[in-house]
Amino acid sequence: MRNVALLGTRLVLGSYLAVHGAQKLFGAFGGPGLDKAGASFHRIGLRPGRHMAAAAGITELGGGLLTAAGIADPAGPLAIMGAMSVAATTHRAKGPLSSRGGFELPLTNLAAAATLAVAGPGKFRLGPALPRPLAVVSAVGGGLLAAGLVARMLTAAPAAPADAPSQAESAGQPAAQATTPR
Repeated sequence: MRNVALLGTRLVLGSYLAVHGAQKLFGAFGGPGLDKAGASFHRIGLRPGRHMAAAAGITELGGGLLTAAGIADPAGPLAIMGAMSVAATTHRAKGPLSSRGGFELPLTNLAAAATLAVAGPGKFRLGPALPRPLAVVSAVGGGLLAAGLVARMLTAAPAAPADAPSQAESAGQPAAQATTPR
């Protein structure tokens, strides 16, 4: 029964994260594609936006596929944990509930990935686990990278919402015209 539960968790978590990655990277499954995702990332303070969206998309797609298949365990769950750490931190100002744009879903995905990283993929998998020393190095390296991104985000000034008036507009002055580089 344990192996069936692990398989179900891997398939649900891995598949959904792979879909989210494909949405960002390719516009698949009704997603925004890389340019629009990059603009969104830039707007919320993850800069350079397009590069950060590409990194998130690649991590989600790759981590999701590895997790669903159980290949190279624990690389997939570790990749998901890194991406979801950044996502949860990004949404922290909106509170814990996803109905308000908060961190509920990334935190739930993070917890499921952490559980899979510790429990392993079970016996129903398509490939071998990573050798133990490589798994430890991957976990430490990925953890340090995610921690660095989270720390950078926590110390950076929060991005102003896209629809918030500028200080000049709030003071009754006309806003400067924004130009978009092409």
